[in-house]
Amino acid sequence: MIAEKEVMFTDKDIRQIESHGLTQDKVIDQIECIKSGMEYSNLVEAATINKGILKFDKQGMQQYVDLYNSKLNVLKVVKFVPASGAATRMFKFIYQFLKDYHEDEERLGHYLKTHKNFWVFVNGLEKLPFFENVVSRISNYSELAVEEKYIAFVKVMLADDGLNCSACPKGLLPFHKYNDEVLTAFHEHLLESTLYASSNNISNLHFTISEGHTKKFQKELENVQQKVQDKTGTKFNVSFSYQSKSTDTIAIKSNNELYRTPEGNLLFRPAGHGALLENLNRLDADLIFIKNIDNIVVLEQNKKQSEYKKLLAGVLLDAQEKAFQYLNELDKETVSERKLLEIAMFLTHRMNLRLDAEFDDFSFNEKVSYLYKKLNRPIRVCGMVKNEGEPGGGPFWVKDSEGHVSLQIIEFAQINVEDKSQKAIVKHATHFNPTDLVCGTKDYKGNKFNLHDFVDPKAAFITIKSQNGTDIKALELPGLWNGSMADWNSIFVEVPLSTFNPVKTVNDLLKPAHQVV
Repeated sequence: MIAEKEVMFTDKDIRQIESHGLTQDKVIDQIECIKSGMEYSNLVEAATINKGILKFDKQGMQQYVDLYNSKLNVLKVVKFVPASGAATRMFKFIYQFLKDYHEDEERLGHYLKTHKNFWVFVNGLEKLPFFENVVSRISNYSELAVEEKYIAFVKVMLADDGLNCSACPKGLLPFHKYNDEVLTAFHEHLLESTLYASSNNISNLHFTISEGHTKKFQKELENVQQKVQDKTGTKFNVSFSYQSKSTDTIAIKSNNELYRTPEGNLLFRPAGHGALLENLNRLDADLIFIKNIDNIVVLEQNKKQSEYKKLLAGVLLDAQEKAFQYLNELDKETVSERKLLEIAMFLTHRMNLRLDAEFDDFSFNEKVSYLYKKLNRPIRVCGMVKNEGEPGGGPFWVKDSEGHVSLQIIEFAQINVEDKSQKAIVKHATHFNPTDLVCGTKDYKGNKFNLHDFVDPKAAFITIKSQNGTDIKALELPGLWNGSMADWNSIFVEVPLSTFNPVKTVNDLLKPAHQVV
């Protein structure tokens, strides 16, 4: 750890640090971590079908779907939805249009030819779920020239006194239009939960949001809850939480000096989605589905895709039941050497564990202890989508600093693509991670795991940002489904590309998955 004398905090700094729920030592550790730089993952090989990724035919899939359905009403299920992001980035190219385009200098036709994103946008205006809402705020819209229509539309869409779309939480942005009804992403997640995450006609959903958006989400819940309950016959228990300020991390200059704002304050930043581990850790449930707020499609397509959520849950329940049986066996003094071999095979073939090279030489008690530790961990089953585009982050076999190999989800930023051997592994990757997973976070005795015990702290990210014209280095905690789950037991299952339909730009709302036929 960096010597404390190397970092001089003022009394004002200390008060600021404590206001974030942090300590001086914690902040000094963060600074040291940033200065040391991030450690790249050591890829061994890409996870592929039958080598880290399971693939099921219709019959095999149905068995797991039926298993989940048979146990659903004795389980407490929660759907966990990270939803703290604003929609600002969705409209980046629209802001660029307003900045770049000048009627007296450039013909609209030329601009459209050279800016494909904006061309797609204006050609799909009438398909946007908020089209009528925007047009109703524009006087004589139908009488305007084409060029005037486009300019008026984008200004009202973004204006503070208009629809103010870019400042809206992404979860509250209109996503889909059904006849005369427009639904937000939040509304759609309530409906979707009834298809696979509802037991005994109760759906439990937990959204992580920005604290400043709380009233807006609560108002939307009040507006739609009774309507959805009447439509589905389901009662909704909806809760919200925020990213804790104690997970914020300090930023420093590129020369490793403390960055200070014009007011002389230290700069603390939210530490990425890995900071949501604490929010997940507080949930008390038998199964927790995780899905991002913007990966939601229209209801008819959701009905088809829900079967794949049930597949993941069925695979988890089956593996968990066997793991719990084996853990109870390990508790018995009468457990046999033959049973230990059976457990080792289960860990290898079902939990994707590569046994310690010295395992066969362990004593009997050492084998019991080793197998117990490897079995008694949270379990996640993650959907993996076939990569039909450029290779990048996804499922890989990874070797840690102690030489242990495990199955991990690795972000592209964690990979040293300057290393030819690592680049070659990435090139041969077949699947990517769509952030579609189900988690078992209780042990075989029914107690909640402390999820912080299963994090790889070395999997943190160091990012370069700009703050008031100054380059800064910022620390992001290990990603929620990356380093934060590094020591979980992981099972990966292939799911169709149709299950992955995120809305990253406003143009994504024009795609078939977000259109009601």
